[in-house]
Amino acid sequence: MTNHLTRSLFILAAVLCVQITGSGISRADTMEPVCIQCHSKQPGRLGAPVADWRTSVHAANGISCNNCHGGDPSDFAMAMSPDRGFLGAPKDTAIPAFCGRCHVGVEKDYLGSAHGRALGRGGPQCVTCHGNHAVQLATPDLINEKSCTRCHSFERARIIKAAMADTDRQISDLERSLAQLKTTGVVTDQMDGDLFSVRNQFHRLFHSVEVDKVRSQTAAFQADLKKIRDKVDAIHAEQQRRKTWGAVVIGLLIGCGILFMLLFHAYKAELPDNDS
Repeated sequence: MTNHLTRSLFILAAVLCVQITGSGISRADTMEPVCIQCHSKQPGRLGAPVADWRTSVHAANGISCNNCHGGDPSDFAMAMSPDRGFLGAPKDTAIPAFCGRCHVGVEKDYLGSAHGRALGRGGPQCVTCHGNHAVQLATPDLINEKSCTRCHSFERARIIKAAMADTDRQISDLERSLAQLKTTGVVTDQMDGDLFSVRNQFHRLFHSVEVDKVRSQTAAFQADLKKIRDKVDAIHAEQQRRKTWGAVVIGLLIGCGILFMLLFHAYKAELPDNDS
């Protein structure tokens, strides 16, 4: 009896231990980085970055504080320790290299541009146009009179934006087309990858701020987009053919069914009446 009771208590304790441990792991898995937990409770400028970050393309893609600023996102005490890789906020002249750890190609184009050559002498850097925490998806809308005229006239920027606008619309249309194809069960991985590559390379043109370069390279990007569009159109055409043939087959089956019923009723009508 004593052994049985001991065994039961041991099993109960083990179950409770597993439940408590599992609950703790679950909470840890869903826990936000300590940076967010701490700063979201702070007033004013200390808390503002969290609200801005939540609206950003970074947040939408799982890029959090530590991915840019370093540190330990799981330890309150060591979150801002240089020993854990904490970098803090960069100085203005260091921002391109700071962002360039991920946006390598963009950094290269920026540094070769008139903007990049003026870095440290009043020229703009990444944060000037994109913001620091509320970073949005790069589109031609970032090229606008309000932003550009903070430093110079809008004339060159207007020409660049006009040259790029149609291509960007084609990219957006293709993104919607591929998303729609996915809902029909079509595998679009290759086309998604091709479009991702074209979009990223195309958006690098934003940072060259050279009218002639934008005009000359835009045509090449549009040719690449046409190849993807042709593939999408071919898939749509094949889907339409299948729908058409499916409708024809169904129509034929219905017609055959009706013809069979008519023949059957005609056959029954010609049979002799057994009652007579």
